[in-house]
Amino acid sequence: MKLENQLNDLDLLGGDHIGTSAQTPLRADAFDKSNEEKMSIIETDVRHILETLGMDLNDDSLQGTPKRVAKMFVQEIFSGLHPDQKPKASTFDNKYKYGEMLVEKNITLYSTCEHHLLPIVGKAHIAYISNGTVVGLSKMNRIVDYFAKRPQVQERLTMQIVAELQLILNTPDVACVIDAKHLCVNSRGIRDIDSSTVTSEFGGRFKEKDTRQEFLDYIKLPTSF
Repeated sequence: MKLENQLNDLDLLGGDHIGTSAQTPLRADAFDKSNEEKMSIIETDVRHILETLGMDLNDDSLQGTPKRVAKMFVQEIFSGLHPDQKPKASTFDNKYKYGEMLVEKNITLYSTCEHHLLPIVGKAHIAYISNGTVVGLSKMNRIVDYFAKRPQVQERLTMQIVAELQLILNTPDVACVIDAKHLCVNSRGIRDIDSSTVTSEFGGRFKEKDTRQEFLDYIKLPTSF
């Protein structure tokens, strides 16, 4: 019961959206407008930005850009902001009594840096040790994609993925490592094209040195087939 309460406290899409370091900062009225209303407002704002920059929106190539950007923001790259998009993650009894860690690695990750609204591109690696239930493999990929599709910081994204799987699987024994490139570093500012950012979150038994090292060793295994 104590674990359940702790995980509920970390529910990243609770009705009140109370701001903490592990939660995406959302206003209380975040979902008052429909997607169509949001797209209409964003389209106007993007048009204003482009016009301010001096772009000629009568040009054939630019005419549809404000609408395309608005649709992309709401329906695609920031769709993970809305709880209706949260993947349904059914769990199943671990009937085969598999007691070792399960690792899903090299999950392709596309997100957006909330500081400059530039892409984050990388790989996520997830592991858990069953507490009696298992979750479908593709659901772990979908959970990564869901939390990635919003303005993000990589540290928060890593924590959100772990907390969500802990809630679904009712176990603290979940880990995540993300290795990603941030275009706000690679394409502007310092313009370091080679650097990447690595973040990790280890829960439960993964805090133990041997278990953590086993997970990290699995990540290094070659997977070209």
